[in-house]
Amino acid sequence: MSLDTLLLQDRLTRLTLAPKIGGSIANWTAIDTGQPLLRHNDEQALLAGTPRQLGCYPLAPWSNRISDGGFANPDGWLALQANAESSPLPIHGSAWQQAWQVVEHSDNSALLRLDSHVPFAYVAEQRIRLHEGRLDIHLQVTHQADTPMWHGLGLHPYFPRLANTRLQAGAQKVWECGSDSMPTQLSELPADWTFAEPNELPERHTDNAFTNWNSQASILQPDAGYRLDISAEGCELYLLFCPERKPFFCFEPVSHPVNAHHMPGKPGLVLLHQGQSHSLTFSLQYRSMH
Repeated sequence: MSLDTLLLQDRLTRLTLAPKIGGSIANWTAIDTGQPLLRHNDEQALLAGTPRQLGCYPLAPWSNRISDGGFANPDGWLALQANAESSPLPIHGSAWQQAWQVVEHSDNSALLRLDSHVPFAYVAEQRIRLHEGRLDIHLQVTHQADTPMWHGLGLHPYFPRLANTRLQAGAQKVWECGSDSMPTQLSELPADWTFAEPNELPERHTDNAFTNWNSQASILQPDAGYRLDISAEGCELYLLFCPERKPFFCFEPVSHPVNAHHMPGKPGLVLLHQGQSHSLTFSLQYRSMH
């Protein structure tokens, strides 16, 4: 696997991109302290060649799992195969498993593009920019197939989980899941999943979608001396993934619930005709706590 990477930098932070590994961000760090702002990754992680060992990767043309071997579109059924060893169901679309091209690159920004024909024709673009410690990721998909298809988007960032990591991310309800990680019902928030005010991360395994998010969040890292203040557009849900006894967690902005393709009304999905686009934006502002 090629270690081709791009370096972006502003006055406060430094970011490494791995375009050929699913259009991923490998690392994002604070310059003055060297603290990782996304899960730190070394050369071995890059050599593994999978975004799932890096810092953040794009989810297109949908997020998370889809059941029943595919989904219905206006012009027929789109059959899907499982695409990851860790999941018996197709997961996270196809953009993360393809090499992206670098269209533009400056000291503090880059434009990446993917011309995909799997599982149908679409073009995905990521505009990634640093400015005064703020990371902006704009993800857009444009449908290219002759027939319309349902689309959704998301991002999959991994953050360091330290002893005193706290999350603030107000939501109204949570999708409970079965043993297969598929949603079963919408429920009120239990205490350890309530993040209206800064709260510690749950000790139990968590891989759930939180609804009616106000698109604002903060990740507080007092052990490392910083916080990340988050804002988003185009996503009213977030996925919180907290595997037990791991030094990371994932806070994923997404446009639709897990398996929305099989829910009444297909909530959060967008039916795109040829040439139409759908996008989301995720911004993270680094602030020193010292």
